[in-house]
Amino acid sequence: MPRRVMQGTIVSDKGDKTVVVQVERTYLHPLLKKTVRRSAKFHAHDEANAFKTGEKVEIQECPPKSKLKRWEVVGRVGA
Repeated sequence: MPRRVMQGTIVSDKGDKTVVVQVERTYLHPLLKKTVRRSAKFHAHDEANAFKTGEKVEIQECPPKSKLKRWEVVGRVGA
């Protein structure tokens, strides 16, 4: 089964080897036909502590690394 890949913004890098990534998605409301924004936060593994708050990154699913971490940072998005 392929691993899911998402893009988001780092909102916290306070944990050791951990970053919190906020992923926003937009969809059309089925009844109101209005575009709705939803966001979710994911704890992702950052082995080298290389990423800082505010950066746009790509994360992908991985086997569980701790109680909350089921994602790992793949790399930066854009330049």
